[in-house]
Amino acid sequence: MALNNVTSEIRNLSDEAVKKIQAETAQEIARIQAETESKIAGLKESEEKRLADTIDRMDRQEASSSELESKKIVLAKKKEVLSEVFDETLADLEGAPADKKLEHYKSMVAYAKTIIDKPKAIMSENDEFTAKQLGVDSVEKDSRIVAGLILQSEDGQIEIDMQYSALLRTVWDRGIKDVSDILFG
Repeated sequence: MALNNVTSEIRNLSDEAVKKIQAETAQEIARIQAETESKIAGLKESEEKRLADTIDRMDRQEASSSELESKKIVLAKKKEVLSEVFDETLADLEGAPADKKLEHYKSMVAYAKTIIDKPKAIMSENDEFTAKQLGVDSVEKDSRIVAGLILQSEDGQIEIDMQYSALLRTVWDRGIKDVSDILFG
């Protein structure tokens, strides 16, 4: 019997030791699980924040890109309208009646005479004005000129380009912002 008691006591002690080890192991497993879940929750929160930031950044980029594309389209349309206005204005000037052109040309000559004493006029083959009508020393025709005048000094060293296209381009370049503001606000 003594052996049964000793065996029984050893079993009881070993059962208690196993229970104690199992309890400690269960506690350690619970601690590791809690720590792991906490780390996973932290990582998950961090990743969700990073994902939200990435989505926000992409949304802002997309909105910015859409806004830029929209501005590009509007700008292209404005440029198209302004080009049409330029072309129509130039066509109106070039197609003006002879009396209007003569009036314009006389103004051009008057201005040129402030720089050149005795200018000669170079004009379109389609214009039929005389040197006397324009108030210049001589008139030459040039097929490259559509409308307006080029005024030169006698020696050809000073030249003032007063073709309608050149004048309009100069005025246009100086005033394009004002024109755009007027047309498009």
